[in-house]
Amino acid sequence: MTILVAYDGSADSRAAIEFAAEHLAAEPTVVLTVWEPLLVQLRRYPLAGAAVLPNGPNGPYGSDGSDGEWRAQAERHAKEGAELATASGLTDVTHRAVADRESIWKTIVDVADEVNASVIVTGSRGLAGARSVLLGSVSNHVLHHARRPTLIVPPAKDRSAIG
Repeated sequence: MTILVAYDGSADSRAAIEFAAEHLAAEPTVVLTVWEPLLVQLRRYPLAGAAVLPNGPNGPYGSDGSDGEWRAQAERHAKEGAELATASGLTDVTHRAVADRESIWKTIVDVADEVNASVIVTGSRGLAGARSVLLGSVSNHVLHHARRPTLIVPPAKDRSAIG
């Protein structure tokens, strides 16, 4: 089986990789970074489009509105996550950057199904109360929609009791 680790470059996703390496049996590991193409973002947040485009060839979108830099950044994050996973002790590590066509959580669940992951590991932003309702939670959606075990690693300050 395979461990699928969702990685976005955040401290919480780094903690998820380190926790997985420390507590899970060595299995092939896929580090997954999901990125949102411009058209998905504009569909999700249409009013933000005017503020985002155009931003020139050095911004996240090229002057033609292409997603090239976003894709490259996602590839860099995925590779960084794979390097961290290997350095943390996980073995047979590969990485993937996948474009989100519907929602980030659904993409994670779909890739977990595709690779037949034995477990999905993701960090938690640690949002609670109104912030989690307003902002949503990728990890919460993965937990409730994945048809396989899911490990949500809390922020480091919340893990201190775990040891």
